[in-house]
Amino acid sequence: MPEIMPEVSIAQHYHQRTKYDPKTIAGKNRGLDWNRQPALYKEYPVGKVIDLKPYLQDSQANNSGDLNDLGRRLSRLLLLTYGLTAKIPTLSPTPQYLRAAPSAGGLYPAEIYLISRGTSFLPAGLYNYQVRHHSLIQFWDSDGWGKLQAATFAHPLLDMADLALVITAVFERSAWRYEDRAYRRIFLDTGHLLGNLELAANLQDFRSYLIGGFVDQQVNELLYLDPEQEGVVAIAPLLDQRNQTCPSSILSVLPSPTDTHYPQLKEGELLNYLHQKTQIPPTPLPQIPPQTEPVDNYNFPFCTRIATTTTPLQWKPESLESTILKRRSTRAYTGEDLTLPELLTLLDFTYHPEHYADQGLDSKPDYFDLDLVQTFLAVSGVRGLEEGCYYYALHSEELRQIRFKNFRQELHYLCLGQDLARDAAAIVFHTVNLTKAIAKWGDRAYRYLHMDAGHLGQRLNLGAIYLNLGVSGIGGFFDDQVNDILGIPPEEAVLYITTLGRPRNSLF
Repeated sequence: MPEIMPEVSIAQHYHQRTKYDPKTIAGKNRGLDWNRQPALYKEYPVGKVIDLKPYLQDSQANNSGDLNDLGRRLSRLLLLTYGLTAKIPTLSPTPQYLRAAPSAGGLYPAEIYLISRGTSFLPAGLYNYQVRHHSLIQFWDSDGWGKLQAATFAHPLLDMADLALVITAVFERSAWRYEDRAYRRIFLDTGHLLGNLELAANLQDFRSYLIGGFVDQQVNELLYLDPEQEGVVAIAPLLDQRNQTCPSSILSVLPSPTDTHYPQLKEGELLNYLHQKTQIPPTPLPQIPPQTEPVDNYNFPFCTRIATTTTPLQWKPESLESTILKRRSTRAYTGEDLTLPELLTLLDFTYHPEHYADQGLDSKPDYFDLDLVQTFLAVSGVRGLEEGCYYYALHSEELRQIRFKNFRQELHYLCLGQDLARDAAAIVFHTVNLTKAIAKWGDRAYRYLHMDAGHLGQRLNLGAIYLNLGVSGIGGFFDDQVNDILGIPPEEAVLYITTLGRPRNSLF
């Protein structure tokens, strides 16, 4: 293992230690004991159960004066965010249930809690969303709102909201299979969920926000979590657009300390140690100065530039909802080409929400720090676009070609021999300069950026499904070799890969 310099933070050390490398990948493969897989659902033996299924069947028109209206809207929001959407037979007596948000390996590490300040539908208290039964269980009936406000340093959105979703991660659900690298996948999966939440909230006349700056220990204690097994990763206040004015995004990201003095960590210790070191103490660090106007990077001289402006997707509420419910990860591509208009439409929906305000969607949905995330595309088969690697200049709305080549065989290799990468027409890479990100937000930046990448990946998912295209995320790849082969600058750490292509009628 290369020597780790003292100035390297724990998040950078973790990222380096959890990279896949062709020379060592074989040693990381181990058989899985399926009899020891952690449970995918959290159980509460006592508490008041609120069945949400009848509200899905309630055909009454929405009426803000109806006491059941909030129940209908919350039931639909939770289903579209993280509910069960399909049942797959298996060789065992237990079928596999798929959810609205994709998860690496179908392990679903996230849990959704709901905190109510007190509404006509939900009395003040703490609730857990029971995914398997599509119900809420009230496991504590005292008002925890004041504690939530204290843990978020009196965030102004909590003065306006009566409901907040709290997303937690059960670490072992993913670590059982992916070991220390699971931390990456946990936050990508959470980002998928947040992508659904943003759109599902719009459909139900809510506005969802994100709070990433909170005292982890205080929120964990509020929800009675065992911090060795589970931890809070995001808070999402909900404002009701029917009866209040919803402000635009309010900065909710706070820095954590940066740890450069960590012990020698063994395999299996990295995940929990990193999570502890990315937490925010009760006394927050100084605020980050206001951001300058975001600009595109990698303005290479003399490179080919392709304008990406296009006609936006035309969503209707029912088409967006049905797309969320039928979304599946593609298991195989035909290898056929996409068209340039199809690719540009996907980029537009994913990166330009401002083009969809007239369709009732948020023009500026909450992310943690999207300006730090960079996007590259490897194009193997897009009619009207030369093969090669491109940088997507988001603000200039153009693709800038940085390498000329067909990368199909290299992509197959980079993605651990997965045929999806070889047969995809285009592959999207989300990257970040970790040094720059950690200088800004401390080691907690690692959480923020993976959630943002997952959020973008989910918008790619939904846009592709709506266009009847194939799409699948990949979290396992040879990290350093991606940069080398595609010509991506070495300082850009790869966060996530999303493949796009023509599906071979095989979805999962």
